[in-house]
Amino acid sequence: MNKIEVRNICKSYGKVKALDDVFLAVAEGEVFGLIGPDGAGKTSLFRILCSLLSPDSGSAVVDGFNVVSQMKQVRCRIGYMPGKFSLYQDLTVEENLQFFATLFGTTIDEGYDSIRAVYSQIEPFKDRKAGALSGGMKQKLALSCALIHSPSVLFLDEPTTGVDPVSRKELWEMLTLLKERGITIMASTPYLDEVRQCNRVAFLDRGKIRGIGTPDHILEQFAAIFNPPPLASPTAPRHGTSLPNPSTRESSKGDNVIEVEHLVKAFGSFHAVDDISFSVRRGEIFGFLGANGAGKTTAMHMLTGLTQPTSGTGRVAGYDIRTEHEQIKKHIGYMSQKFSLYEDLTVEENIRLFSGIYSMKDDDIKTNTDKLLRRLAFEEHRNQLVSSLPLGWKQKLAFSVSIFHEPSVVFLDEPTGGVDPATRRQFWQLIYDAASRGITIFVTTHYMDEAEYCDRISIMVDGKISAIGTPEELKRQFRQPDMDHVFTYLARQ
Repeated sequence: MNKIEVRNICKSYGKVKALDDVFLAVAEGEVFGLIGPDGAGKTSLFRILCSLLSPDSGSAVVDGFNVVSQMKQVRCRIGYMPGKFSLYQDLTVEENLQFFATLFGTTIDEGYDSIRAVYSQIEPFKDRKAGALSGGMKQKLALSCALIHSPSVLFLDEPTTGVDPVSRKELWEMLTLLKERGITIMASTPYLDEVRQCNRVAFLDRGKIRGIGTPDHILEQFAAIFNPPPLASPTAPRHGTSLPNPSTRESSKGDNVIEVEHLVKAFGSFHAVDDISFSVRRGEIFGFLGANGAGKTTAMHMLTGLTQPTSGTGRVAGYDIRTEHEQIKKHIGYMSQKFSLYEDLTVEENIRLFSGIYSMKDDDIKTNTDKLLRRLAFEEHRNQLVSSLPLGWKQKLAFSVSIFHEPSVVFLDEPTGGVDPATRRQFWQLIYDAASRGITIFVTTHYMDEAEYCDRISIMVDGKISAIGTPEELKRQFRQPDMDHVFTYLARQ
C-alpha cells in the first residue's frame, strides 16, 4: 500500500518550472529520501504534499486523501519539519509544544507517548526559550512538535542542516524508531550518510525526477553530483602559489595571523568559552570544530570584534581584540552561517556596497567586480536580485564578497550548510584559491569530509579545546579511521 502518490505534478513560478511532470510513490512504513542540488524543486514538492501549496497541474495523495480537495484530512495525518527553524523563538520548549498540540486539538499529556523517545531528551529544559537552544535541541523540539498529534506520515525538509554530526546521528536514530512504529517518512538531506539510511531515494534535478532507486544505485548513477572527485590533498602544494603549505612550514611568532591565550567568555556563572589558547598562521586553512553549543560562534564573535572577552588576550591581524576591534573589522572578512548579503539588491549592487564599506577605490571596485563575475561565471547575472539565486550560488557570492578587499583573514561560520556535494566542492576550491593568495581561512563546519581539507583542526567540547592538530595527527592520536569518528569520539566523551 502506498502512503504517498504523486502523479504528473507541475509547478511554475513565472518562467521558472520548479516541478515538471513529477511522478513517484512511497510505500507505507518506508523511509524515502528526496535528494538533489540547490533549486531542484524539493521544497516546492514538500509544500505541495503538506497542502501548503497548490500544484499547477497533476495530483497528489497522502494517506489516501487528495492534498487539494481534502487538505483538512491531510493536515490531520501528517507531521512537517520545514527547512528553516519552524518554532517560536520567544516561547519556551513546553510552550511551543503546547501550542502545536492545541493546533491539532490534543494536549501534551494525550500525545506524550508519541513523542516520549524524542522529547524526554529535552524535557529537562522545558522552561528554556527555544531561541536559546543549541541546533540539535531545536531539531528535537521541532520533531516533537511535528509528532505530538501522532501523524502517520512525516515530512522532513533537510532536518539536520546546521546540526553537528553527533546530533545528526541521534536524530536519525530517532527516525529509525519512528519507522519501527509504522510511520512513513519522506526526508530531504544533503548528507550522504543520511541518504544511505533511506530505503529508496528519488533524485530531483531542475524540477524533474532523474531516477528512483536504492541509495547506492542512485549515488553511483549520479556520482558526478553526489560524489565529485576530491580536491587535492591539503598537504600537497596548492596550485598557483609559491606560499609553502602552512601545515609543513616552520611556525614563527611573526607569521601568526591569530594568537589567542587563555581566552574566556562568561555569561554569569556559565563559561561559553573556557580558557582556550591557540594560534593560526598566515595562509592556513584552520578548521574550528565543535558540537552545537560548544562555544565556537562565541569565540568567533570575540575574534571578529563583535563581543568583548571576559578575560584572556587575543590578536587578529596584529590588532588587540580588546582595544582595537574597529581595526580588526577593517582587516578581516566574515561570512555568517545565516546568509549575509542583501537579498533585495542585485549581485553587482551587493559587491559595490560591501567594497564601499571597506573603503576601496572606485576604479579598483569596477575592475575587481568584472574579474570576480568572470571567475564565478556570473556575468549574465550581475543585474539579477540575489534573492532569486540558488543557495549554492548565494554562498559562493557571499564568500567572494567577504574576501573582495583581500583581508588578512576571513572567518567562515558554517558556510556550506545545506549545499549539495558538487557545489560544496566548488566552494572549497574558492577557499583553496584564497589560501594560495595568503589569506588565512578560519572556518567552522559540520561536514567532516570538509574537516579533512583543513591544514589543522581544533575541536571544542563544552567551551574548551579538546584536541588540535592536522587531520592525520588527530586520526592517529585517537586511533580513528576518519574525522567523523574523531569528532564523535570526542563529543561523546
